[in-house]
Amino acid sequence: MPHPYQDPALPVAERVADLVGRMTLPEKVGQMMQLDAREDVRSLVEDMHVGSILHASPEHLHEAVELTAQTRLQIPLLVGEDCIHGHSFFEGATIYPTQLGMAASWDRSLAERVARATAVEVAATGIHWTFSPVLCITRDLRWGRVDETFGEDPFLIGELASAMVAGYQGDGLHDPTAILATAKHFAGYSETQGGRDASEADISHRKLRSWFLPPFERVAREGCRTFMLGYQSTDGVPVTINDWLLSDVLRGEWGYTGTLITDWDNVGRMVWEQHIQPDHAHAAAAAVNAGNDMVMTTPQFFAGAQEAVAAGMLEEAAIDAAVARILTLKFELGLFEDPRRPDAARQAEVVGSAEHTALNVEVARRSLVLLTNDGTLPLAGGLTTDAGSGRALPADRPRRVAVVGPNADDPDTTLGDWAGRSGQADWLPDGHPRHMISTVLDGLRDHVPGDWTVTHARGADILTLEPDPAGAFFPDGQPRPPVVVPADVDDALIAEAVAAAQDADYVVAVVGDRIELVGEGRSTATLDLIGGQVALLDALEATGTPMVVVVVASKPLVLPASAHRAAAILWAANPGMRGGQAVAEVLLGLVEPTGRLPISFAAHVGQQPTYYNQIPGQHGDRYADLTQRQPFAFGEGLSYTTVAYSDLRISTPDVGAGDTVRAQVTVSNTGERPTRETVQVYVRDVVTSVTWADKELKAYRQVDLAPGESVDVDLTLPVADCTIVDRRERRVVEPGAFDLLVGPSSRDEALLKARFTVA
Repeated sequence: MPHPYQDPALPVAERVADLVGRMTLPEKVGQMMQLDAREDVRSLVEDMHVGSILHASPEHLHEAVELTAQTRLQIPLLVGEDCIHGHSFFEGATIYPTQLGMAASWDRSLAERVARATAVEVAATGIHWTFSPVLCITRDLRWGRVDETFGEDPFLIGELASAMVAGYQGDGLHDPTAILATAKHFAGYSETQGGRDASEADISHRKLRSWFLPPFERVAREGCRTFMLGYQSTDGVPVTINDWLLSDVLRGEWGYTGTLITDWDNVGRMVWEQHIQPDHAHAAAAAVNAGNDMVMTTPQFFAGAQEAVAAGMLEEAAIDAAVARILTLKFELGLFEDPRRPDAARQAEVVGSAEHTALNVEVARRSLVLLTNDGTLPLAGGLTTDAGSGRALPADRPRRVAVVGPNADDPDTTLGDWAGRSGQADWLPDGHPRHMISTVLDGLRDHVPGDWTVTHARGADILTLEPDPAGAFFPDGQPRPPVVVPADVDDALIAEAVAAAQDADYVVAVVGDRIELVGEGRSTATLDLIGGQVALLDALEATGTPMVVVVVASKPLVLPASAHRAAAILWAANPGMRGGQAVAEVLLGLVEPTGRLPISFAAHVGQQPTYYNQIPGQHGDRYADLTQRQPFAFGEGLSYTTVAYSDLRISTPDVGAGDTVRAQVTVSNTGERPTRETVQVYVRDVVTSVTWADKELKAYRQVDLAPGESVDVDLTLPVADCTIVDRRERRVVEPGAFDLLVGPSSRDEALLKARFTVA
């Protein structure tokens, strides 16, 4: 007869209790460990009783699952991976724009569809857990992980993160296409010093409650099953053992019952990096007592936790509670009945499917933000598409387009970090299949009219690499990224690009950064276009050929004067596998640009930070040599038409704390092309008991407008959302006057204003 834990008819809690009671201490400690499976998986399973693995190639995953089936209790593995914007490291999977690119769509339903499609692909490959979405707020653009965020606004982050959690987890973990979502990095990880990754987050409890915690609270209450803890310490206490965050707030105030996982070697870092624990036994005891469940990639935890129990520093009951939460996930996923092994037939059906590719094209189009345009775009006045070939139909005469720049034909930068050859996986040395990736050069070649000519010149290099003088490895054995050295200006490359531009009707200059400048441990001291890129743009401008600058980059970069004087600037973030197709379609006018910035640009790196909702100060809006005005602000983005806002009126000017503010605004398409307008709603609390942001995004609506069409857009805002965090750290609505600010961006001069009063 099977043991009770093997009986699917019993309640999950009974099965968990029975299984925990049968486990030895080493088996329990092993269940709490998630270990790197890029090398020897046999020892992980047989010697350390590992409960979870990550970074497993398809071959290692198959081996680990087979070995687990032969263990004493046959507890299935929980397999995790960084499936950040698609199934990052599975050959042929669909890779979407990065989170930052997705955020430019401002579209909750689109984000949910991306997560759902990703889950379908991921589940077919035997992986149960994605370490996504990222809920960090971008504060300093120098930080290396800007591309992983949804930008700088807590409300927009909460909207899109909530959508992705829903998409990943589907209708419930019983669904074989559902995977576990992870809210990360809890919390305040992005509040760095000097933009340097994982540095001390000098941040108060009130500041955490004001900006950083609300998106996490939302997904916690909505059922996100796992939280990942950040690397940083706050007020001198690593988040891994921060009782205030983990016990008082997350488990206490929010009542969170999900599973906590550390980030990479957080427990070990308390010993070798942060120097607050004398050894791994003390570190293990501190981590478990603080409420951590799964310990990522700290192999020393296996011996350390057992030593801590033997020494009386750690009660086995605390381990039992953590193991019970992990086993609950496995039972609810149904892994004991169906370990959800890789399914080759299912993979052939869904991985990189035509349906997912079509979604990817849609997301890529919506991720693009037109920043400037003197009327040159769309090229040749806008073209129409041949339904059969997908190419643009001929214009009045053939055109010549010179596509230049180091990112014009760079597939890796098109995909961005956490994809293929970005450095986290060793089983895709050549990256994702090249034929699946459309660079800007590919896109234009494939979509211009058949009688147009597209030429290409690289024009400049961005960087070279040299070894870090501190050594090839960090103290924990992880490889230390090489140091980026800006490439020299190459006169021959520039001359070739100039010749191409002089012989063209248009020049499309594709510039930005590269994956060597992006990610964990890869923050940047500068935001400039490095290498020969500025010299290239200057030289191209001097030709007089209309120049369109396309910025393919992981973050907003500081653009030179020649870029600002160009005919147009299009920001493409890292637009994913179909990014080049989407860029070409927008440049040619085959689709309309609809993206809006989820993040502000800086005019100079010394302006950091530049996010729109800063707390005002007497001299905080300027330096002696530069104001804080952003060249491109949160919420901005152009269309190929013009839109006017008028007649903002509030029908409920006097409301109570439990009421809803109701308003209308008239939005008119005053141009000759259709558009999708993102109507943004901000609130300003006129007088507050503590200092607060001048305005905050509280709602938005997207409306489709035909040429010449006007629409009265209904706006609703619960008064309960008009909160501040007071000096006692309470989130409250304070009575008094509020300004409702409505318009196309966060710029004061772009916003209409109407007042309401909360009694």
